[in-house]
Amino acid sequence: MDFEDTLWTVLGAGLVLLMLVDVFRTLLYPHGSGPLGRAIMRGFWLASRKLRGRGTFIAAPLAMAAVIGAWASLAAIGWALLYLPHLTDGFVYGAGVPLRADFAEALYISMVTLSTVGFGDIVAAHPVLRLVVALQAVTGFGLLTATVTWILQTFPALNRRRAVAHQLNLFREAAGPAGLLALDPGHAAGLLESIAGNVASVSIDLLAFHETYYFREIEQRGSLPATVAYAQQLASQAQHSENAELQFAGRMLHAALDGLAEVLRGKFGHTGTTSADVFDSYELHHRHVRRGDRRPE
Repeated sequence: MDFEDTLWTVLGAGLVLLMLVDVFRTLLYPHGSGPLGRAIMRGFWLASRKLRGRGTFIAAPLAMAAVIGAWASLAAIGWALLYLPHLTDGFVYGAGVPLRADFAEALYISMVTLSTVGFGDIVAAHPVLRLVVALQAVTGFGLLTATVTWILQTFPALNRRRAVAHQLNLFREAAGPAGLLALDPGHAAGLLESIAGNVASVSIDLLAFHETYYFREIEQRGSLPATVAYAQQLASQAQHSENAELQFAGRMLHAALDGLAEVLRGKFGHTGTTSADVFDSYELHHRHVRRGDRRPE
C-alpha cells in the first residue's frame, strides 16, 4: 500500500471515528452532546435568530435532520475512503458490472452497504474487507435505529417543557392578581411543590436532550421562556408568606429555578449574575419579550 492509499485509509478511519464519537456523545452520553451535532444545532439557531416570521420555528427540526444527514454522510464517505485503495482487486464484480476504481464506485459500495440494501453486484473478496463490510452494515442498522430513537425521545421532553408553561399560565389565570393569596396556604404549597418538581424535570431534560433547547414555541402560552418569570414571582411571594409550609414550598421552587438558570448559564451561554437576569436573556433569545418591554436584539 503506497502513501496515497495509506492517506485515504487514515482519512476514512478518521471520518468514521468522528461519526461514532458524535453519535455516542449525542445519544448515549448522559449529559453530553457531540461536537459536530452541537455545532450544527447552534449554527441553525444563530441563523434563525437573524430571520423573521413563523419560519424560524422549524429551524430546530431542520437542524436535527441536518445532524442525521451529517452522520450518514460521514459514515458513507469514511467507509468509501477505506474501500477506495482496494478497488478493484479486493472485490468481486457481477456479470456485466464495469470495473471501476474511482471514488464514485467506492461511495456506491459504501452507501449500498450502509443502507443494508445489499444488491450483490459488487461483493468484497478479501477476508478483511468482508469483515469491514459486515461491520459497516451493522453500523448502518444501528445508526438508523439510534436516530429514530433520538427523535422519539426529543418530543416527550419538549412536551414536558410545554406542560410546565401551561401549568404556570393556568395558575396565573386561576389565581388572578392576588396570586398565592387567593388560595389556601396548604393547597398553594402543594401546587408550588408540583411546579418545582416539573421545573427540575425541565433542567434534567435540557442536560440529557441538549437539542430541545433550540426548539421555539409558536404560541407564547406554551413557551417556558415567556412564563418562567411568573414562577419566580410565585417563589418570592411564597417565601415572604407567614405560613411555614408555604415558605418551604417557595424555597423548593426557588431552588429548582436556580438549578434551571445554572443549566442555561453553563450549557447555553446565557449571562447574568442572578437567575432573573438569566431568564431575561433566555426569554429574549427565544423572542418572547414580555409585553411593554422593549429590548434591543
